[in-house]
Amino acid sequence: MAFEPPRRLVRALGESAPDGDGWLEALPGTAERAVALRELTVERVQVPGGRSSLVVLVRRPDGTPAVLKLAPPRARPESERAALAHWGGLGAVKLLESAVTEGVLLLERLHPDVSVRSLPEAKALLEAAGTLRRLWVEPPADHVFETVAERTGRQAAAMRGAAAEAAGLVDTALAAREELLAAPPERRLLHGTFRQSKVLAGERMPWLAVGPDPVVGECAFDLARLVRDRVEDLIASPSGAATTRRRVKRLAESLDVDQERLRGWTLFRAVESGVRALRVGRPRDGELLLEFAGWL
Repeated sequence: MAFEPPRRLVRALGESAPDGDGWLEALPGTAERAVALRELTVERVQVPGGRSSLVVLVRRPDGTPAVLKLAPPRARPESERAALAHWGGLGAVKLLESAVTEGVLLLERLHPDVSVRSLPEAKALLEAAGTLRRLWVEPPADHVFETVAERTGRQAAAMRGAAAEAAGLVDTALAAREELLAAPPERRLLHGTFRQSKVLAGERMPWLAVGPDPVVGECAFDLARLVRDRVEDLIASPSGAATTRRRVKRLAESLDVDQERLRGWTLFRAVESGVRALRVGRPRDGELLLEFAGWL
């Protein structure tokens, strides 16, 4: 079959690497080799799919359903493989083969069209938080994962060139980062890009996390992205600011995370995402995120 990448993937990769790196052009051949090597039967490409990888629903030679995931080097598929191997299926999708070849992962099949986001908001937050708690484990002693300090350092450097209208929020976010990094309370393996849409329905367990971009650091950093889930609904609500503050408090208490540290990382991550959205030509997303950050 033709392995045509979904439009969302093409658009997202264009934002992160405007000059291209040849990965998309080589993708059809890479996918064909991956399928042939594993003797897989292809069902379909998942659409709209993700923003950093091609996801193909397949069956293994014995008929077992699985997922073939192909990601470019910039998406760090080796890091994802290492994290999934360390979690061993506890709280996250199970890895079905140990090696990563050409950025290819073979994964347990979940229900790709059923995420926690389909639940009512309060239930969705509860289930997502419970899944996240299972992932917060000690990293391997010899790990090569990026740290929160390293990742946010790269992001902070890019934020410093923000447009004038965002300068005040950027300064506040950068100051919060410096304070938070001065005394991190713990060092755990984190999902790195956790949100409701990253938690899918499964057979082994009701809900399992997918698509990590793992990082090592404190738990509040991982929880911060969940705080702003459904940000469009929050912004549209007249009580959005109050709801956001209650959400910070509720999530912090339910997962034993310091509320002020969660607020600080939520602020930094929202400003970073907002500035990046403005930089790549998504002004509406950027403005929503910066308005949200202003509530914190």
